[in-house]
Amino acid sequence: MSTLRGTANIIGQGIYKSQATAAHALGEQAVTGDGRVFRYSKAGAVALIPGTLLQASAEVTGNQGLTAVAAAIGDTTLVSTSNVTVTANQLAGGYAIITITPGQGYMYKIKSHAAFTAAAPTLTLEDPIVVALTTSSRIDLVASSYTGLVINPATATSTPVGAAISPIAISEFGWIQVGGVATILADGALAVGTNLIASNATAGAVEAGADAADLQASVGVAVSGITTAEYGPVLLSL
Repeated sequence: MSTLRGTANIIGQGIYKSQATAAHALGEQAVTGDGRVFRYSKAGAVALIPGTLLQASAEVTGNQGLTAVAAAIGDTTLVSTSNVTVTANQLAGGYAIITITPGQGYMYKIKSHAAFTAAAPTLTLEDPIVVALTTSSRIDLVASSYTGLVINPATATSTPVGAAISPIAISEFGWIQVGGVATILADGALAVGTNLIASNATAGAVEAGADAADLQASVGVAVSGITTAEYGPVLLSL
C-alpha cells in the first residue's frame, strides 16, 4: 500500500554514480543542505549527459482510453479488455488514471504486471479500488515520470523532469536534479533573472520564455547571464 514519508534519510547510491541495479524507489527524493533537490531515476535507451535538461519517457497514446473490466471496492487488481503492448513491470511505479465515470478522477499506483503483447492487461495495484468500476469506466496508463528518461527533445513528447548532473548509462539508475541551482545548456544568450523554458530548437537546452508564443514547459530562472551554447546556473523548479 502507498505510504507517505519524508525525503530519503539513508542514501544507497552516490550522487554521481550510475548503476545497473536500483538502490531506491523511482522518484525518491533526496536533498542537500544548500537546497538542491534530486530524484532517483532510470535512463532510457540513450545515455544521459551532464548539464542537459531531461524528459520523461514519451507519451504512449495506445495506453489511453482503455476499457475497464468491472472491479469492486477493495479490489487490488485492475483489468482492461483493451489491448496494450508493454514489457514486464514497464509501468510499475506509474499510475492507472480513471478518466471516465464511474470512478473518474481517481488515480492508482501500479505495483506490478506481466508482459503483454497486443493483449488485454491485468495490473496489480498498490492500493485498493475506492470507487467500483464498470465497463463504462475508462483508464489511462502512465509510466513513472522517472523511468525511461531521455534528453529533452526539441519537439516535446512528454514533460521535462530534471537535469542530468552526471552520466547515467543506458537503462541504468542514478540521481537527477529537480530543484535548486543546477547547470544546464543555454540555447541563445540568457540574461540574469530571465524565466527559462525547454528549448524547442536544441535538445537538452533551455531558452528564454520571452512571450506568449513560447509555449514550452517552464523550467526555472537564470541565476546569471549565460552565453549561448554554454552551460550556466539555473534555479530549477521542476
